[in-house]
Amino acid sequence: MANFETRRTMMVDTQVRPSDVTKFPIIDAMLSIPREAYVPSSLREAAYVGENLMLPGGRVMLEPRTLAKMLDALDLQPSDVVLDVGCGLGYSTAVVARMAEFVVALEDDADRAAEAQAILSEAGVDNAAVMTGPLAEGVAKSGPYDAILIHGAVEVVPEALTDQLRDGGRIAALFAEGALGTVRIGTSAGGRISWRHAFNAGAPVLPGFRKTRAFAL
Repeated sequence: MANFETRRTMMVDTQVRPSDVTKFPIIDAMLSIPREAYVPSSLREAAYVGENLMLPGGRVMLEPRTLAKMLDALDLQPSDVVLDVGCGLGYSTAVVARMAEFVVALEDDADRAAEAQAILSEAGVDNAAVMTGPLAEGVAKSGPYDAILIHGAVEVVPEALTDQLRDGGRIAALFAEGALGTVRIGTSAGGRISWRHAFNAGAPVLPGFRKTRAFAL
């Protein structure tokens, strides 16, 4: 049986800390949450590798470094209500739930959403709820949010999603640009989003987040 606790410490020491992520709440959460509990059983042995884990449907669980740096750039506060878009089996939701007041997680696959909710409930994460619906539409009824986290690349961030940010709210999105994507942090002010570059990372584009292609005659 693999010693997941040792691997968890190694993940933080070799993937998270060297990436200039030093905020105690992030380190504490990533040392505390058993990542192996939130991956498909066939991937448990790979739970702590430093790369994206492929999930069914062309989706990924973001590598620990990317998630940690996104959380660092979002600067989550204990009073924040967060929307976790494309939560997979709920690992990011569990991490964020240790740092924020409440997490609304969103999955477009009903079975995956149900499994995520079951894992979170079993782990005693009681300040998070998993919803099912199109990822690009968010969960407006539970908003507005202080922060939104998107798991996977985007070509465009739909207004339906940014409209769910409260004034001063932040959103982390990985824009697909060539071979390497760019994570940007958007801040909402007066109904407009201003974006700044955070760091580079890669992931497949999520369903509903592609640019509409113009058809040439």
